[in-house]
Amino acid sequence: MPYNTLSDLPESVRDNLQHHAQEIFKEAFNSASDEYDKEETAFKVAWSAVKQKYKKNNNGNWIKK
Repeated sequence: MPYNTLSDLPESVRDNLQHHAQEIFKEAFNSASDEYDKEETAFKVAWSAVKQKYKKNNNGNWIKK
């Protein structure tokens, strides 16, 4: 199930990631969902893509590396 817009992303992604990180997540998820059969795999790929550019700080907020 690809996401067409950022507002289509799961609430947990929208509420916790900055705009740019949401864009990374969406693009990586959509690409992975085309490539892999399992949605779980697409989520793992998307989070991995986000973690390349962002990290959680001590407060649990996602910040740019």
